[in-house]
Amino acid sequence: MRPTLPGLVALATAALLLVAGPAATAADDDPFAEARAAMVRAVALDAERTAEWIGKEELSPRVMEAMGRVPRHLFVPPELQGFGYLNRPLPIGYGQTISQPYIVALMTDLLAPQPDDVAFELGTGSSYQAAVLAELVAGVYTVEIVEPLAASATDRLDALGYDNVTVRAGDGYFGWPEHAPFDIIVVTAAASHVPPPLIAQLKPGGRMVIPVGSPFLTQQLLLIEKKEDGAVTSRQILPVIFVPLTGGH
Repeated sequence: MRPTLPGLVALATAALLLVAGPAATAADDDPFAEARAAMVRAVALDAERTAEWIGKEELSPRVMEAMGRVPRHLFVPPELQGFGYLNRPLPIGYGQTISQPYIVALMTDLLAPQPDDVAFELGTGSSYQAAVLAELVAGVYTVEIVEPLAASATDRLDALGYDNVTVRAGDGYFGWPEHAPFDIIVVTAAASHVPPPLIAQLKPGGRMVIPVGSPFLTQQLLLIEKKEDGAVTSRQILPVIFVPLTGGH
C-alpha cells in the first residue's frame, strides 16, 4: 500500500531530524545537500543490515558517490520533492514508482559498472536509475512503455545535462537490438521470467539484474551473468517488490 501524504510528512520530518543541528546547515547553492547525504548514509546502513543476503557489508564507493551526486528530488513530482531523499519508493504517476534508493544502489552495485560500459535499462520511469548509471558508464539506452513518462524523462535528463542517456518509448522486453550487445542490463519492473531477447543482447562477460516473480507479490532480485563462452548463470540476491512488467510479449 502506498503511503499517504500525511504519512510521508511524518517520515520526512523524521528523516530531517537525522541531519538537524548546527552541523547540518545546507549549502546555500544546494539546499538538498544534507538530505542527500543522509539518504546515502541510510543506504549504507541498509547494506550493512542486508549483508547476509548481498554477500558484503558495503557497496562500491563509486556507486555511493554517484548516489550522492544525482539530485533525486528532481526525479519525483514537484509536490513530493520535499520527500525526495527518503529511503523509500515514491509514486511518479501512471501507476509507477521511483525505486527505494537502497535498491537503486544495490542493483547498480551488482552490475559492477565500468567507465567504458554501455548499459540497457528496461523501464525508464522517472529516469533516476538511468541517471545514476550515467554517472558511471559511457552510455545508457533506456526504454519506457508509458509514453508520457518517456517524454518527461527525456526532458529531465536533457535539462540536467545527461547527454549520455538515450530514451525511447516502447516495449523494453525486446531490448534495443540496434545498440546491442550491452555490457550491463537492468530491469526495473517485475517479470515472470528473464526475457530471452535481453539474454541474447547481453555481451559475454556481461551482467543483468532483474526482479523475477508474480506481480504485486514478493519477487526475487536475480543477478544474471553471461560467461565468456556464452553460458548463463543466475543467483538470487534478496526479496523485493516491484511494479509488474507490462507489454504485449
